[in-house]
Amino acid sequence: MADHKVAVGAPLLTRGTSKPILAAAETSRGIREMKYVFVCGMPRSGTTILAKEIAKLANCTGFENTGVMMDEGQYLQDVYPTEWACGGAGRFGFAPEAHLTEHSTLLTPANATRLRQSWEIHWGRDETIRVEKTPGNLLKTRFLQCAFPNAYFVVIKRHPVPVSLATQKWSLTPLPELFEHWLQCHKIFDEDKKQLNHLFELSYEDYIENPRKCLEEIADFIGAEFSSSLEERVADGFNKRYFDRWTRMLQLSPFKAYYRRVAKEYERRFREHGYSLAPPPFKTTLSPHKGEPVRGIFTSSLYLGADIFFVVWRAGRWLRIRVENAAAGRSLDFGL
Repeated sequence: MADHKVAVGAPLLTRGTSKPILAAAETSRGIREMKYVFVCGMPRSGTTILAKEIAKLANCTGFENTGVMMDEGQYLQDVYPTEWACGGAGRFGFAPEAHLTEHSTLLTPANATRLRQSWEIHWGRDETIRVEKTPGNLLKTRFLQCAFPNAYFVVIKRHPVPVSLATQKWSLTPLPELFEHWLQCHKIFDEDKKQLNHLFELSYEDYIENPRKCLEEIADFIGAEFSSSLEERVADGFNKRYFDRWTRMLQLSPFKAYYRRVAKEYERRFREHGYSLAPPPFKTTLSPHKGEPVRGIFTSSLYLGADIFFVVWRAGRWLRIRVENAAAGRSLDFGL
């Protein structure tokens, strides 16, 4: 990650300013004694595995067997719009209604109470640290901080290549738009986090390298005791699979000139977040800044052809998955 990334174990405790206080949030002593831990990040960034492990810490409780997709809190409430209502995977970050702050018209005492009650029935009664996981809440941190006393945020960031390629499993969005979406969401969060009181940031890459260390530091951050058995396996193979595919796209694809052009255009912006679009050095020395695409009419036709090929291929793959899942009575594959 970049030098400016908050190191694991060094949570931000930045004090916000001029935030409205909801009277309903302070009327119950029981509510004030609770801690609410929101795990968020881009979809396909490891939020599910991380949230499950945090929920297993001493005195923590999370959602499980709720009957909704990935046990995400967004599908257990009707106060704010879900990611799908805002355009779906790879698109919701561009929808104004997906970004909620303390100034949202949805932030009323009645709605705050309604939101808490929607989730309360799915948490354990005895634990006082309640864990909620919704990736898109990355854009709602300031809203949630006002709705929930003692709100804590654990935000995980993952390399844009695996995030974007994984998102394409159910999104028909072209790769450049997915890159733009990653940047858009993190731009909004980077501005919003200045107003948060309790924030812990880590990277997916740090987590898969040493999950025990990360969880011990998160436990210290939220005031819990580390007692997890780390039953959820976290493997670097997920990242490697997508980087291998990215390398093939840059080197072997009939549209490699197109992908190299995309990589070059986004390289500088991702480097500001500590990531590079060049394949890892142990696989290849190819740089996105090398191998300029052919210019002229041929290049424009190549780029158009790449876009058309992508849409047709993705549409066919999407239809095949839907048919297979419908026949098997299963939902879509949402694995890492």
